[in-house]
Amino acid sequence: MHAISLDEVQYFTISAENGNLCVNDRIDREEICGRIPLCVLNLKVVIENPLNIYHLKIEIQDINDNSPQFLSSIIQLEIIETTQIGTRFLLGNAKDPDIGTNALQNYHLSTNPYFTLDVKESQDGNKFADLVLQKPLDRESEPTVQITLTALDGGKPRKTGTAQIWINVTDANDNPPIFTQEVYTVNLRENLPVGFLVLQLVASDKDEGSNAQIRYYFSNIPLNANKKFSLDSTSGMISLVEPLDFEENSEYVMTVAAKDGGGSMTHCKVELKILDENDNVPEMMFASIFNPILEDSQTGTVIALIKTNDKDMADNGKVICFLENDLPFKILPSSDNYYTLLIDKPLDREKASQYNIKITAIDKGTPPLTTHKTILLQISDINDNAPAFEKTSYSIYVPENNPSGASIFQIQAVDPDVDQNSQITYSILTSNIEELPISSYISIHSETGIIYAQRSFDYEQFREFQLQVKAQDGGSPPLSSNVTVRVFILDRNDNSPQILSPSSDSKDSALFEMVPRSAEADYLVTKVVAVDADSGHNAWLSYQLIQATEPALFTVGSHTGEIRTARTFLERDTVKQRLVLLVKDNGQPTLSASVTLNLVFAENFQEALPEMKNQMKSLEDQSDLQFYLVVALAVMSFLFLLSVILAIAIKLRQSGNSSFLPCFAPVSHSTAGVIFPPSFQDGTLPYSYQLCLSSESRKNEFTFLAPNIHVAENVLCAEKTEVPLSSNRGKTLQPEMENNGKFHFKSKTPFKRIVSSFRTIFFLKSAHHLAL
Repeated sequence: MHAISLDEVQYFTISAENGNLCVNDRIDREEICGRIPLCVLNLKVVIENPLNIYHLKIEIQDINDNSPQFLSSIIQLEIIETTQIGTRFLLGNAKDPDIGTNALQNYHLSTNPYFTLDVKESQDGNKFADLVLQKPLDRESEPTVQITLTALDGGKPRKTGTAQIWINVTDANDNPPIFTQEVYTVNLRENLPVGFLVLQLVASDKDEGSNAQIRYYFSNIPLNANKKFSLDSTSGMISLVEPLDFEENSEYVMTVAAKDGGGSMTHCKVELKILDENDNVPEMMFASIFNPILEDSQTGTVIALIKTNDKDMADNGKVICFLENDLPFKILPSSDNYYTLLIDKPLDREKASQYNIKITAIDKGTPPLTTHKTILLQISDINDNAPAFEKTSYSIYVPENNPSGASIFQIQAVDPDVDQNSQITYSILTSNIEELPISSYISIHSETGIIYAQRSFDYEQFREFQLQVKAQDGGSPPLSSNVTVRVFILDRNDNSPQILSPSSDSKDSALFEMVPRSAEADYLVTKVVAVDADSGHNAWLSYQLIQATEPALFTVGSHTGEIRTARTFLERDTVKQRLVLLVKDNGQPTLSASVTLNLVFAENFQEALPEMKNQMKSLEDQSDLQFYLVVALAVMSFLFLLSVILAIAIKLRQSGNSSFLPCFAPVSHSTAGVIFPPSFQDGTLPYSYQLCLSSESRKNEFTFLAPNIHVAENVLCAEKTEVPLSSNRGKTLQPEMENNGKFHFKSKTPFKRIVSSFRTIFFLKSAHHLAL
């Protein structure tokens, strides 16, 4: 709460605690109001929060603190002795700045025989005195007369001012100068240039000679007027010496004396009234400013209280304020010379964080004068904007086998707010991964929004997942927004082709295929089946024959893996063929796998068996490890056969008529008891033949089973042995048979039985080596 006055000097203050109005400086009514009868000071009391304005009018009452004063303490008059009785001499007036009864009320002349005093009042209320001659003067008896003139006011106690009148009695000059007017009144504009002719006084004298020579001079002139005007003593012209200012003094009153050469003189009164010009620009003062303001402030909120002032008068001093630019504000008159600056439209700090409000004050003068003031208004931020992502959704592509902890993406949101309201924190809300927490896969930096991979991704394990990322600002209350992030794992060529068929469990030593000698061209020998765990181009497989005994004999489908004969088998061709196939993918770099196939051209198993034995022997020569294994197996087989021979010999002694080592039973065309591969009927998969023995209570058979069926045990038959052979065409291959369809080793003597047993054992051993 504070008081505002239009005057430059603040005479009053108001206590913000108790509201008491106190005098701040010495109050001089005469200095403030001059001769104005009613002296009123206008105050505005501004109370803030909420803003209210109260108008106070304080009347300054006059006290008798000024004595009447004459402009000169000595008044000198020269009066010719022949002056007629009743002649008046203008003495001028005394000045008393007080008003009313405290002002100048009367004049008193000291007792003398020659003069009396006649007090008059002018139109403006000022009182002046004329000295009236009542008795003729006699220079010879009394050349000088001294009188005391006293000016009295009406105050209590009464104050006075005195001036000494010195009258010099001169010789007779019976015609004094006479002015054309007793009072000269001139209106002057305050913008007149220096040297301007204000007035020319004219006085005449009927005398002749030196008594008719008139000279002019100021007999009574205020000090401030003496600096402004000059009087030519010969011509009587009054000129302007300094510029006039209506606001400094609006009127000048002076007395001019005209004196002839004989000493006679007369006086006239000159009144110069200054007319106001619009020479003062309006003034603006900000009584209160509320800065900054919140962007959610309501329309009509007061931003500033503005006080205007113009020292000019009338229309020249009337001021109007307005805003120049199209801004969301308006300015309205409040009271007298006060204006309020208000919010006119909703504010948005994100569109404009500050405003340069230019306020123009213009008066109504001609031409009008203007002044400008600018308020830099700051708009305070509120949390009215949620973070916004650059996109509605994000897709991240991460190659598999990425390093754990590496940054894979940076997600960013922007918040047009400032400071704490724009500080964004990122977090992961949900994901579509249910097996493990999302934190074990992905993490996000809460401040930068950088997304890190917590583990190395495997495209073959999962190819994509989705998560929700939340961006929240630091406002109160906080605002947030979500965005969907989809992470796609990109495949890399990190898986070599895997060959499913032929199976690699038995290693290359057991991969045999039998091809009929009669096979025509384009005969399907076998098919290599391979898969690649990668996808796309990385999983495109191609097959290539990189090594072959007879390269021209076979063709390989580059995309199917089918091995077919390119022509018919010729006698010059090698019966045993070895093929090496390379399976490679289409990735960068290319990964591959190889498989080795051993092919035997034969019409039946008995024909193919020697070649297979030779193959096994060649394989044994290729590896020391295989050699030692074969040696160990031979020793074990010898011990086993020795035990069997001893057992057979004992049995032959006990039953001399029993048959020994019956021959191979005829093999039926049925496949009962023979195990085939699952895809044997379509002939598309490769086949490896392993020899195993099956035993029953009454008979023993040597059976060549399907692939991946290992020999469980070898049992020597007591009566007969059958060896059914199965080919990849589903035919039953048999050894050489007799007329009854069986291959028997018959012996009628123990020796022959023993020899037959050794032959059977040799055949069993060869089959056992083939199975291994």
